Amino acid sequence: MTPLLDAVRRYADHHTNADGFGTCAIPGLLSVRAFAPSGLQHAIAKPIVCLVVQGSKNVTMGATSVDFRAGESLLITADVPIASQITGASLAAPYLSLVMELDQAVIAELAVQMGQAPEGEHVPVRVDTTDAEVADVALRLLRLLDRPAAVPVLHAQLVRELHYWLLAGRHGPALRRLGWPNGPAQRVARAVALLRTDFARTLPVERLAEVAGMSLSSFHQHFRAVTSLSPLQFQKGLRLIEARRLMVAEGASASSAAFAVGYESVPQFTREYGRLFGIPPVRDVKNARERLAPA
Repeated sequence: MTPLLDAVRRYADHHTNADGFGTCAIPGLLSVRAFAPSGLQHAIAKPIVCLVVQGSKNVTMGATSVDFRAGESLLITADVPIASQITGASLAAPYLSLVMELDQAVIAELAVQMGQAPEGEHVPVRVDTTDAEVADVALRLLRLLDRPAAVPVLHAQLVRELHYWLLAGRHGPALRRLGWPNGPAQRVARAVALLRTDFARTLPVERLAEVAGMSLSSFHQHFRAVTSLSPLQFQKGLRLIEARRLMVAEGASASSAAFAVGYESVPQFTREYGRLFGIPPVRDVKNARERLAPA
């Protein structure tokens, strides 16, 4: 992992923004760097693979909590609510990771070509040792960025190779469910995409089931199995997380953030915000700004 660590460190040194993220010319690929342990961060995660090359992190989904560190990778195979926290980071040895969004179309194509059907129980969040082949492709992707003219020509085949080795390696059984053509995970993903786009307006569950191509009862069952939430809970999580971003990053008031994400009642927004984040919105935003001030 040493060459990959060196490559991620060099890339992060030149491209990391104030939030600790380093985006690049390859769609869906970014680096993450932190010089100190972080507070708890809530998000509705997209399907990703996260390769940690230095430091450690904890991710919790419902009753499942996983710790992972250098040499391990986190795989998230569904849009699920997570709480994450960087647990190992310092000025001398910052937390460093490389994150790639997973492409369901590429996974579906490869899974069919490889003749591999989904196996076992659906587990949307898992950690395993990073396969050597996956680390090798990640290193070549970073090296490709040093040759900007080659990126649009060559990056797609390297991204495809990364997905192949994920399917062929330790993460394969979990990953195949995400890409299996017209399987429950792909159908639910269509409804999730609509929720992500239009979370601020009321979306009847019948409309979501129609988008997923499922009966109402089947949709409820599969949506919860894939995301761990009901559609209403999922939409509520999206609204609250976006409201927090509006308040912390853009300085919106609690009432304006509540209305912007679709709430009609500020007291209801305050109650539901407290249930998710464990603290009222005004106090939470004050604490968040105090933590950000030294940075």
